[in-house]
Amino acid sequence: MPFLIQPLSSNQLSQLPLQQLWELLAPVTAPPRSARASFTNWGLTYTCRPLCVFEPENEAQCELVLELARREGKKVRVAGVGHSPSDLACTSEYMLRTEKLDKVLEVNCEKHYVVAQAGITLNALHAALGQHGLAMKNIGSISDQTIGGVVTTATHGSGIDYPVISMDVLALVLLLADGSRVRCSREENADLFLASICGLGSTGLILEVTLDVSPAFRLKEVQESLPFDEVVHNLDAIARAAEHVRLWWFPHAGVIRVSSSNRTHEPRKPIYTWLWHSLIGYHLIQFLFFLARYVTSLNVWVGRFGAWLVSDRTVAVDDSHLIFNVDCKYPQYTTEWAIPYERTQACVTELRAWLDEELASPSGVRPHFPVEIRFSSPDDIWLSPSNGQQTCWIGLIQYKPYGTNVPYRKLFSRFEQIMLRHSGKPHWAKTHPLRPDDLRKIYPRFDDFVQLVERVDPHGVFRNPYVERHFFGKHGPQYDERAFKKR
Repeated sequence: MPFLIQPLSSNQLSQLPLQQLWELLAPVTAPPRSARASFTNWGLTYTCRPLCVFEPENEAQCELVLELARREGKKVRVAGVGHSPSDLACTSEYMLRTEKLDKVLEVNCEKHYVVAQAGITLNALHAALGQHGLAMKNIGSISDQTIGGVVTTATHGSGIDYPVISMDVLALVLLLADGSRVRCSREENADLFLASICGLGSTGLILEVTLDVSPAFRLKEVQESLPFDEVVHNLDAIARAAEHVRLWWFPHAGVIRVSSSNRTHEPRKPIYTWLWHSLIGYHLIQFLFFLARYVTSLNVWVGRFGAWLVSDRTVAVDDSHLIFNVDCKYPQYTTEWAIPYERTQACVTELRAWLDEELASPSGVRPHFPVEIRFSSPDDIWLSPSNGQQTCWIGLIQYKPYGTNVPYRKLFSRFEQIMLRHSGKPHWAKTHPLRPDDLRKIYPRFDDFVQLVERVDPHGVFRNPYVERHFFGKHGPQYDERAFKKR
């Protein structure tokens, strides 16, 4: 059977015998017993074994996957590298992996934009942009994700005057559930665009992303550790003191590590030592977290030790993405919520009081470190947690040393209750308890989003348990996130 390169018309697709569809897709179908036939997310927290995993290399093959799904009455879940630490990408039906749809299609140095396939990772995109003297304006803590995953979850970096990364998207090309190819932007199919740039993959398969970028730049990052009370008292001044500010709070030690970054023309001056960043800062800390699974009181000591490791004031200068990115260390359970910026001081103060109680109690929960605090400016994306508000993002993690399980549910549940008291909204890529009735109260365009999804995908081809649970209120074992929980 010839390897399909050119797209077929909808009429030609509908005329293909089912067996021929399977034969055409054979070269991009993961063997049933191979590692690629199963899926586990980056955090090693959720896993699934789809009926079939497809790895298309061109748009024509994507169209074949959708045609096959329609014929066999199956759902198709689109997944990239699986960075989302929830069951967002999990399915028990068909999975379409986008990692081979990773080409840069156009770079415009004059107008500062790039067109890329949605499966390209940010690492690869940084390299391609760097060859043309360009860079993304802002990014988050890692660059392993695909640009499609970043866009559809409204991933954010930090900077009180910088919005979520989806706001840098100029246009998308989507493959809809009926097989049609649609371009959307703020000027063309605007509702579809504003729903898709934080749509959790439920509006269609993102084929291309047109991204607004900037001339390449370096960042000068100053890090210093300050007492908790000093930072919280001067929070607004600190958050506005640099272009990109992020905070790492060590609750066991009562200190906050303040990272302040500004654009600079100074020569590169990276900071890395094998002793601190590898042997001690990575391997020793992981071993201590492993021991703390059995002696929970060790977590307090490890937290204080970690705060001491990074207590010196440091100054680094490097290419922007190398400063934006940080070492996320190990697989982890994680939860992150967005609150209105003006609630930050009250929220963090309440969090401190709660964690102090837990740390003082022999039976209290023992959080790992650090608590990450970042900021973003308002946007108008229908389901963005930053919609209409300047935002503070607060994230809590529990590391999985050597991939092992650690207690986290009680810790996360208490954290989420505090976030909700401060008008919190969960990061869409991460596990959260909110259902349609809850989400409708905090997102004015929630019903508009659901109606649009029902219009462009009336048969739910792109839905999975996560989408059915949170957007359509489905209940039952097949929709429960615990069905995919990695034990």
